[in-house]
Amino acid sequence: MKNLRVKMELVDGVLLPDTTVEMWDQFWNFQAREDDILIATYPKAGTTWTQEIVDLILIQGDVEKSMRAPCFLKVPFLDLNAKPLPSGVEAANAMPSPRLLKTHMPIKLLPPSFLEKNPKVIYVARNAKDCMVSYYYFQKMNKGLPDPGTWNEYFSTKKTEKVPWGSWFDHVIGWWNAKDKHRILYVFFEDMVEEPKREIKKILQFLEKDVSEEVFEKILHHTSFEIMKDNPMTNYSVLPPEVMDQSVSKFMRKGKVGDWKNHFSVSQNILFNEEYKKKMEESGLTFRDEL
Repeated sequence: MKNLRVKMELVDGVLLPDTTVEMWDQFWNFQAREDDILIATYPKAGTTWTQEIVDLILIQGDVEKSMRAPCFLKVPFLDLNAKPLPSGVEAANAMPSPRLLKTHMPIKLLPPSFLEKNPKVIYVARNAKDCMVSYYYFQKMNKGLPDPGTWNEYFSTKKTEKVPWGSWFDHVIGWWNAKDKHRILYVFFEDMVEEPKREIKKILQFLEKDVSEEVFEKILHHTSFEIMKDNPMTNYSVLPPEVMDQSVSKFMRKGKVGDWKNHFSVSQNILFNEEYKKKMEESGLTFRDEL
């Protein structure tokens, strides 16, 4: 377990772990089902949070049942191939319907069966600056991803989009452009932080699920950042430090909007804003990087 850091390989212009590329045929030919629920995100955009919300909705707020297994076992990560464990695809294939699944893939690399079967997808998008900061710390503590180096080194790497799962810009725009053609609920991380009640109600409506007020309050409480960061089923603390070293950085670090201000220098912010404007001005997408 000492040499976990994987190499990265390009697939259609997107850098992916070589372990994922090894199982590309298995991944690409994955068969979605109409009653699947897929949570799709760029890394560090609120994936685990949304997984836990949806899982609790599906089990009617049964908190005890939600503790049945760590989140990464409850919700197969389709892109993951971490031997000797079953791949995310193998784990999903072994699950009964309805399945709750996860991917970080840009929509152009999503297995075609998802677009054919058209299951419900919840896409969570987080502003680029906070996403970058959170991803930096995640790469520092996650031994299965390339070492990001210093923040300044990472900033220049990120600007050239040479990071696992590719360009944030391509990711959020690609899914945004697909949202009206498929059953996709596009959710913003900042909205979830600002008003979790409203956003959980949106998810309930999208999934066509009803819960009592008591169950709703349970879901709201159990999926708060303060509760989740201390929950071993959601905070990844069950993994050994050889896999995720939480002494370097916690998996659930801050969960806030605007932490980028503690990391971006004035010149980095100017550079980033110039690139952001070029790539986003015609997208129709608006993000908030502070509340």
